[in-house]
Amino acid sequence: MKVLILLLSFTLFISCIPIRIAPKIKDHKITKGKRFKRGLPKKNMFIFEDPKNENEFYNYINTKFQLQDYYVDVEVPFEIENEKYYFSFYEVEIPTKTINLLPLMVDGVLSQTTDMDLILEDAYASRKGNWYIAIEVFNNSEKDCLHEDSKFRIKVLPYLGQLKKEYMNTVNYNEVVFKN
Repeated sequence: MKVLILLLSFTLFISCIPIRIAPKIKDHKITKGKRFKRGLPKKNMFIFEDPKNENEFYNYINTKFQLQDYYVDVEVPFEIENEKYYFSFYEVEIPTKTINLLPLMVDGVLSQTTDMDLILEDAYASRKGNWYIAIEVFNNSEKDCLHEDSKFRIKVLPYLGQLKKEYMNTVNYNEVVFKN
């Protein structure tokens, strides 16, 4: 009996095999968008994890820049030291995928001992979504202001850091209008 309990416990502990693990980003990360997630532009992007609900960043940007739902995620204008820049952002999901061995084994045993159909087929794999905000910045003279060689990078990075910090700390986005 002890061997059976030990074997069952061991099976439960090793029953999930990760196929793909979503990246953990502590503060932010600057990387090429296409390298981070297929479908993003090839430009360098300011990327951070978004723990809030879907479209919260959209609502925050729409309220902060008073865009009235017009070009909210594309070409949002902002100024640093009287110089005009634009940013576009993307909400992307990278799920963590795992294969669950226990339901696979249970269905295997049941299908061999009885003539039952597979009952745990939906539990073979599981997904947990992680959401990220990816921001690209450009202006009239440069297409990628976050590129390592860009002279605008040192101006833009602190601004994006403040934008992220304000977004994370704000619950009521109407407060942001009064801060501007």
